[in-house]
Amino acid sequence: MALPVACYVVLLVSALQTLVVPVVANIRADLGVSTSAASWVVTANLLAAAVLTPMLGRLGDLHGRRPVMLGVLVVVLLGSVLAATTSSLPLLLAGRVAQAASFGLFPLAIGVLREELPPQRLTGAMALVSGMLSVGAGFGLVVTGLLMRHGGDYHQLFWLSTALTAIGLAGVWTLPRRAGAATGTLDWTGAALLGLGLVLLILPLEEGNGWGWGSARVLGLLAAALVVLTVFVLFERRVTHPLVSTRMLSHRPIVVANAAGLFLGFAMFAVFLSVSQLVQTPPAIAGYGFGASVLAASLVYLLPGTAGGVLTAPLGGRLVARFGAKATLVLAAVLAGAGFALLAALHSATWQVIVGALIVNTAVTFGYAALPALLVAHVTPAETGIANSVNSIARSVGMSLGTAFVVTMMTRNPIPGPLPLPREAQFVTVFVIGAGLAAIAAVTVAWLLPRVREPKLTVAEVEADEVLGAAGLDVPAVR
Repeated sequence: MALPVACYVVLLVSALQTLVVPVVANIRADLGVSTSAASWVVTANLLAAAVLTPMLGRLGDLHGRRPVMLGVLVVVLLGSVLAATTSSLPLLLAGRVAQAASFGLFPLAIGVLREELPPQRLTGAMALVSGMLSVGAGFGLVVTGLLMRHGGDYHQLFWLSTALTAIGLAGVWTLPRRAGAATGTLDWTGAALLGLGLVLLILPLEEGNGWGWGSARVLGLLAAALVVLTVFVLFERRVTHPLVSTRMLSHRPIVVANAAGLFLGFAMFAVFLSVSQLVQTPPAIAGYGFGASVLAASLVYLLPGTAGGVLTAPLGGRLVARFGAKATLVLAAVLAGAGFALLAALHSATWQVIVGALIVNTAVTFGYAALPALLVAHVTPAETGIANSVNSIARSVGMSLGTAFVVTMMTRNPIPGPLPLPREAQFVTVFVIGAGLAAIAAVTVAWLLPRVREPKLTVAEVEADEVLGAAGLDVPAVR
């Protein structure tokens, strides 16, 4: 029962992320706020997730995963109801912050798998659960497109998330009760410092266009973020039970895994937001784009890449089992670079955009499949929750940076006219920078991730695994 429940709750996590991505413009119009203000419906969720996830992972290590998961789902349920019943931006943001607690379900689910499954099934199970991040994202996009196809009310999306969360509560209730694997207390001071540092970092990135990138507010907040995050690191080195241990801040495999998570989060949201905006741009006004509806943007352009996670998630698990997490991460970065490069060079035909987004999303799925296996190989069972939580922080920060970067590029130097449309060159810049970051990620993983004796399986062992073998995919043997 542990594996299907873990798959469902992680699917819920990513669905809650992407449900609102295609309707930011609808929310802006309905609430009468600026594009920058409306984008906080996405950014506030990601930012809160970066703060809440390590706390929830640590609570799971201390008190057991099941009760913490139940508490998380209750908070998400209340946030969904609030978002579904309000037309106030502050209250909507409060609901999205409450929904951000769902991000803690991913590290908690990985911890459940480590507790409940035998070692020979763990690699495949973690890869499958990680792949649900991509599948859930596709599900969110499809549902959004269907509900909004005739100009529907975006509040329906939050009623749907309420129902999905209630199903998750019923599933988690069936999990066995397990005692916590760790001892100690929760580091409230460290959590406060981390939250403050992330707010100080993301806020100027989000508002830089309006405030001016060289303004005292932007530079002052960035400097303050550096100071607070430095204090956070120093404090964590001295506290008895840190939120993030010194080892996780300095142990090379974990540092590289977190850097890779940062890039994968950036890539995932950069491609979601930029492709969605690109295809909805009216060509008659801008000279590029497809004038697609929200439904077409979701179903035609973004769904193939995210729904492909059904196939690529188990394939990623087989790659990790056969060739190791390092090789799979390098492959993921190379694929992401190829996808962004294709989008930068070719985006005038529907198939070009679909293929480019598909490649990037496949890369993200492969990367997500490799990260839990890499972390579990380097931490004890008592550190599983917090290690995956720290990696979730990296992914959340990457998603926030990707969102802030795309919003910044889309809102600066718009085409003159009644609609503030970005220029085509701004999309090309987003894709080129994505390709450049992918190249840096590939080199970083290949060069800095140390060679370790990862437990690689033979083809027969992979096919015998109840999770990986179910994929029915052939992996050639290495000679």
